[in-house]
Amino acid sequence: MQIKPPQLHQHLQQQCLPVYLISGDEPLLVQECADLVRTAARQAGCNARDIIDSSAPDFGWQSLLHSASEMSLFGDRKLVELRLPGGKPGAEGSKALCEYIERASGDDVLLVISGKIDKQSLSSKWYKTLERAGAAVQVWPVGARDLPRWLRQRLGQAGLRIDDDALELLAERLEGNLFAAVQEVEKLKLLARDQQVTLATVTTAVLDNARYNLFAMVDTALRGDAGASLRMVHGLRAEGSEVIPLLWALTRELRSLYSMRLACDEGQPITRVIGNHRVWQSRAPLVQAALQRHSSRSLGELLQLALEVDGSVKGFADGDPWDHLDRLLLGLAA
Repeated sequence: MQIKPPQLHQHLQQQCLPVYLISGDEPLLVQECADLVRTAARQAGCNARDIIDSSAPDFGWQSLLHSASEMSLFGDRKLVELRLPGGKPGAEGSKALCEYIERASGDDVLLVISGKIDKQSLSSKWYKTLERAGAAVQVWPVGARDLPRWLRQRLGQAGLRIDDDALELLAERLEGNLFAAVQEVEKLKLLARDQQVTLATVTTAVLDNARYNLFAMVDTALRGDAGASLRMVHGLRAEGSEVIPLLWALTRELRSLYSMRLACDEGQPITRVIGNHRVWQSRAPLVQAALQRHSSRSLGELLQLALEVDGSVKGFADGDPWDHLDRLLLGLAA
């Protein structure tokens, strides 16, 4: 039987099979699936637990076969947990796994936790044997495109709703680190009001209540005050802030300005353009000042510079990210 990770919880509420094979290279999700099986096995009466690690120096496959025939001290059912980090048991291991299934009484639960299993192994005898005897759960990594959806679902499970712009900032900052994502969700549960996560909520969590606010920094640059905006970014750096959320806020503003500048170039009145882009009334004078200073070409060059900042943060472009960020702020304020 094949079970998808999101279906595992509901499946285990209905039954606990004698074999579960959980595989994948996303440690958090593999761990959470394994925890669900452990809990279900314990509720099904598996009060004892054998842990067998195939990567241990003294490991031998006989220990798995011994576990199949060994009775618990008090006659209880037990959970046999086999850890297979490499995803391949080899010839000896394949034989031992198949033999375990033949020997096992069906009272115990075998939980195999494996690294990613390649396509060839999916059709191997040992894999098919475990799949027939119970269930196989393949865990796939959460890619950059899927992360916002995964985060929204995770926040929903925690009873929270999140605004789109807040979700974008959160996903950008986490960069696919699911362990960090879980920590951020717990932090947001404490910070969110009425279970709604806003951009301000995420900003507070990201900047850890920094004295210099990144949105004030952006507004100061829009106003054209280069010196004050640089003092703010240096203050944020001194307080331990990361480049990513600051870059996100600047890039978000630049994209909006570029879109508005193109509309102005087509002959639309600047006040109508600002209104169509739903700029807050309190910020309209700042945005108008920036649009009057900049052309579509200069804003396009600033977006290209933002790409260089991102590249230097992630290691595929030269230079110090903070130096590039200074240039970006100066360019916007110019």
